[in-house]
Formats: sequence, C-alpha cells, structure tokens
Amino acid sequence: QVQLVESGGGWVQTGGSLRLSCAASGTIGRFNFMSWYRQAPGKQRELVARISSASTDDVDSVKGRFTINRDNDKKTFDLQMKSLKPEDTAVYYCTYWGSWGRGTQVTVSS
Repeated sequence: QVQLVESGGGWVQTGGSLRLSCAASGTIGRFNFMSWYRQAPGKQRELVARISSASTDDVDSVKGRFTINRDNDKKTFDLQMKSLKPEDTAVYYCTYWGSWGRGTQVTVSS
C-alpha cells in the first residue's frame, strides 16, 4: 500500500504563495492520478487538482492560481499555490489510489 506524507502548509496573508509537497512510498503508476483534496471547516472534502502522466485537471476556483506537478522518479507531487485567498483556508490532503496522507493545514488571513 502506498504511504503518503504531505508537507509545506502554513500561514500566509491574502495574495501570498505556498508550495505543498507530497512524498509517496510504494509503487506509483505513471498513468494513475495523484490528487490534492482540501477540507475547510464545516465543509465536505473537495478535489482541488489531480495529475497523471497524461493529463492534469483542477477545479474552477483555483484555475490560474494553483499548479500541480509530479516527479515520477522521486515519487513526489507538488501543489504550487499563488494569489491565495481566505477561502483557500483548509486542510490539504494528497491521495493516490485510495491512500491518503494525514493532511497539512493552510491558513490564509485577510
């Protein structure tokens, strides 16, 4: 089973940037999606972005602000976030093939 560990969360002011990283151990398929989700207080967990070797997808609320990348050799995938807004405040989780990390908190102050 794949183990996932997130890092890079923190506190930032509106308009700031953060880079989240997810390190995976185990076998990772190049064409399988690796994804970032987030869960804000009182809300359901939602997909933010996902990436395979063939494609990337992200939700409308982060288009143009968030970029997802992966390094198959290093088994890492990152979420570069810029122009952050208070509504981006959430716990961010990486996930792959049913495995989830523990999450990393991102807080954006107004």
